[in-house]
Amino acid sequence: MTIRYLHTMVRVKDLDATMRFFGLLGLRETRRVDNDKGRFSLVFMAPEGQEETPVELTYNWDGDDALPSDSRHFGHLAYSVDDIYAMCEKLQNAGVTINRPPRDGHMAFIRSPDNISVELLQAGAPLPPKEPWASMENTGHW
Repeated sequence: MTIRYLHTMVRVKDLDATMRFFGLLGLRETRRVDNDKGRFSLVFMAPEGQEETPVELTYNWDGDDALPSDSRHFGHLAYSVDDIYAMCEKLQNAGVTINRPPRDGHMAFIRSPDNISVELLQAGAPLPPKEPWASMENTGHW
Protein backbone atom coordinates (compact mmCIF):
# COMPACT_ATOMS: atom_id res chain seq x y z
CA MET A 1 0.00 0.00 0.00
CA THR A 2 1.34 3.43 -0.99
CA ILE A 3 0.45 6.83 0.40
CA ARG A 4 1.48 10.15 -1.15
CA TYR A 5 1.17 13.63 0.36
CA LEU A 6 -1.00 15.90 -1.82
CA HIS A 7 -1.59 19.28 -0.18
CA THR A 8 -2.61 21.18 2.94
CA MET A 9 -5.89 23.13 2.89
CA VAL A 10 -6.46 26.28 4.93
CA ARG A 11 -9.54 28.51 4.99
CA VAL A 12 -8.94 32.20 4.35
CA LYS A 13 -11.05 35.32 4.83
CA ASP A 14 -9.12 37.69 2.53
CA LEU A 15 -7.87 35.77 -0.49
CA ASP A 16 -5.85 38.65 -1.98
CA ALA A 17 -4.03 39.45 1.29
CA THR A 18 -3.27 35.78 1.90
CA MET A 19 -1.97 35.30 -1.65
CA ARG A 20 0.30 38.35 -1.21
CA PHE A 21 1.60 36.86 2.08
CA PHE A 22 2.46 33.50 0.52
CA GLY A 23 3.90 35.34 -2.49
CA LEU A 24 6.38 36.99 -0.10
CA LEU A 25 7.51 33.48 0.85
CA GLY A 26 8.12 32.68 -2.81
CA LEU A 27 4.96 30.69 -3.51
CA ARG A 28 3.01 31.35 -6.67
CA GLU A 29 -0.44 30.37 -7.86
CA THR A 30 -0.23 27.04 -9.67
CA ARG A 31 -3.91 26.22 -10.09
CA ARG A 32 -7.29 27.81 -9.36
CA VAL A 33 -10.85 26.52 -9.22
CA ASP A 34 -13.66 29.09 -9.06
CA ASN A 35 -16.97 27.35 -8.37
CA ASP A 36 -19.90 29.66 -9.18
CA LYS A 37 -22.53 27.20 -7.95
CA GLY A 38 -20.79 26.51 -4.63
CA ARG A 39 -19.61 30.15 -4.38
CA PHE A 40 -16.02 29.36 -3.45
CA SER A 41 -12.51 29.52 -4.86
CA LEU A 42 -9.64 27.10 -4.35
CA VAL A 43 -6.23 28.59 -5.03
CA PHE A 44 -3.21 26.29 -4.98
CA MET A 45 0.16 27.93 -4.29
CA ALA A 46 3.61 26.35 -4.25
CA PRO A 47 7.26 27.28 -4.70
CA GLU A 48 8.69 26.96 -8.21
CA GLY A 49 9.47 23.31 -8.91
CA GLN A 50 7.36 22.05 -6.01
CA GLU A 51 3.93 22.26 -7.60
CA GLU A 52 3.09 18.71 -6.49
CA THR A 53 2.88 19.76 -2.80
CA PRO A 54 0.93 23.02 -2.63
CA VAL A 55 -0.97 24.83 0.04
CA GLU A 56 -4.65 25.06 -0.93
CA LEU A 57 -6.30 28.36 0.01
CA THR A 58 -10.06 27.88 0.34
CA TYR A 59 -12.06 31.10 0.05
CA ASN A 60 -15.84 31.11 0.52
CA TRP A 61 -17.26 34.07 -1.38
CA ASP A 62 -20.03 34.75 1.14
CA GLY A 63 -17.77 34.60 4.20
CA ASP A 64 -16.81 31.70 6.42
CA ASP A 65 -18.06 31.27 9.97
CA ALA A 66 -15.94 28.11 10.34
CA LEU A 67 -12.79 30.17 10.85
CA PRO A 68 -11.71 30.06 14.49
CA SER A 69 -10.35 33.20 16.12
CA ASP A 70 -7.02 31.42 16.61
CA SER A 71 -5.83 28.79 14.16
CA ARG A 72 -3.54 27.03 16.67
CA HIS A 73 -5.63 23.85 16.41
CA PHE A 74 -4.30 23.51 12.85
CA GLY A 75 -0.63 23.37 13.81
CA HIS A 76 1.53 25.05 11.18
CA LEU A 77 2.92 25.00 7.67
CA ALA A 78 6.71 24.62 7.41
CA TYR A 79 9.09 25.79 4.69
CA SER A 80 12.87 25.61 4.46
CA VAL A 81 14.66 28.72 3.24
CA ASP A 82 18.20 29.35 1.95
CA ASP A 83 18.83 32.31 4.30
CA ILE A 84 16.49 32.61 7.27
CA TYR A 85 17.79 36.07 8.20
CA ALA A 86 17.23 37.46 4.69
CA MET A 87 13.74 35.94 4.53
CA CYS A 88 12.75 37.35 7.93
CA GLU A 89 14.11 40.77 6.96
CA LYS A 90 12.13 40.69 3.70
CA LEU A 91 8.95 39.70 5.56
CA GLN A 92 9.45 42.28 8.31
CA ASN A 93 10.05 45.02 5.72
CA ALA A 94 6.72 44.03 4.14
CA GLY A 95 4.92 44.46 7.48
CA VAL A 96 4.86 40.82 8.62
CA THR A 97 5.40 40.32 12.37
CA ILE A 98 8.17 37.85 13.20
CA ASN A 99 6.49 36.09 16.12
CA ARG A 100 9.44 33.85 16.95
CA PRO A 101 12.65 35.42 15.60
CA PRO A 102 15.46 33.20 14.27
CA ARG A 103 17.67 33.77 17.32
CA ASP A 104 19.35 30.40 16.77
CA GLY A 105 19.90 30.91 13.03
CA HIS A 106 17.67 27.91 12.46
CA MET A 107 13.96 28.52 13.12
CA ALA A 108 11.40 31.34 12.98
CA PHE A 109 7.61 31.54 13.13
CA ILE A 110 5.26 34.01 11.48
CA ARG A 111 1.49 34.22 10.97
CA SER A 112 -0.52 34.73 7.80
CA PRO A 113 -3.30 37.35 7.56
CA ASP A 114 -5.68 34.51 8.59
CA ASN A 115 -3.61 33.67 11.69
CA ILE A 116 -2.09 30.52 10.18
CA SER A 117 1.19 29.66 11.86
CA VAL A 118 4.10 29.28 9.42
CA GLU A 119 7.46 27.82 10.47
CA LEU A 120 10.58 28.84 8.58
CA LEU A 121 13.60 26.55 8.88
CA GLN A 122 17.12 27.28 7.70
CA ALA A 123 18.12 24.78 5.02
CA GLY A 124 21.22 22.87 6.08
CA ALA A 125 23.17 23.89 9.17
CA PRO A 126 21.99 26.80 11.33
CA LEU A 127 23.50 30.19 10.52
CA PRO A 128 25.68 31.89 13.18
CA PRO A 129 23.66 34.14 15.57
CA LYS A 130 23.15 37.61 14.10
CA GLU A 131 21.60 40.86 15.31
CA PRO A 132 18.96 42.11 15.50
CA TRP A 133 17.58 38.57 15.55
CA ALA A 134 19.80 37.14 18.32
CA SER A 135 18.39 39.48 20.98
CA MET A 136 14.84 39.92 19.62
CA GLU A 137 12.01 38.76 21.88
CA ASN A 138 8.99 36.71 20.83
CA THR A 139 5.87 38.63 19.83
CA GLY A 140 2.48 37.08 20.54
CA HIS A 141 2.32 33.34 20.14
CA TRP A 142 3.18 31.06 17.28
